[in-house]
Amino acid sequence: MLRKIIQIDEEKCIGCRLCVDACHEGAIGMVDGKARLLRDDYCDGLGDCLPACPTEAITFVEREAAPYDEAAVEAHLAARASAETSAEDILDAAVVRTPRAGCPGSAARTLAPSGCPGSAARTLVAPDATATAPAADALPSRLAQWPAQIKLVPVSAPYYQGRGLLIAADCTAFACASFHERFMNGNVTIIGCPKLDEGSYTDKLAAIIAANDITKVTVARMEVPCCGGLEHAAAEAHARAGKDIPFSVVTFSITGEVIA
Repeated sequence: MLRKIIQIDEEKCIGCRLCVDACHEGAIGMVDGKARLLRDDYCDGLGDCLPACPTEAITFVEREAAPYDEAAVEAHLAARASAETSAEDILDAAVVRTPRAGCPGSAARTLAPSGCPGSAARTLVAPDATATAPAADALPSRLAQWPAQIKLVPVSAPYYQGRGLLIAADCTAFACASFHERFMNGNVTIIGCPKLDEGSYTDKLAAIIAANDITKVTVARMEVPCCGGLEHAAAEAHARAGKDIPFSVVTFSITGEVIA
């Protein structure tokens, strides 16, 4: 039948996954780092994914396509949920049977205070490497806990209590030389990359904010478009948690300057 359906421009797609999270029918998936319409009959033609795309890679077209099939969508979503649950059950069972299994480095610990445009290769002009710099032991780490990856941190832990939550894109601390002192000091820092990590951060971040005595939420992101996925997930999580705490976003240029 001739009907309205989405079309994704692969050249414009930056792989941020925002459209995947926005599509309630599961019609969009990631294939080789790009968003793809998985099946015509999964798309209801309402376009919830369009405003989520930061590069306007998704548009409506009118073409011959299979009609929207609500039953097929329900079966697809149920199968996907079952697969995710099965994977979690297998992991949980492994943890119960072998408490010491898994990566030792992922154990939670509190530390003493101590196709994307952004992927384009560029040479940056760094300061003279021979210039005098503070001694390494004069610059303590401000990482307050371990692990730091969003995918690995627990939802609830003592180190969250009474501190700000800094949700940082992986690249920020490498771009900004003073990142530890200016942004991490006094906060719990958790990091991720929406372009490289699978799945959405929103549920995990919302659970962390809701379950702990967090005083504020700050997002540190790079200027590149794919970092919009981290900002979007954090903003939605903050709203979903239902807590009246400050929320702010700091954006860095690729040379480390704060530009917003």
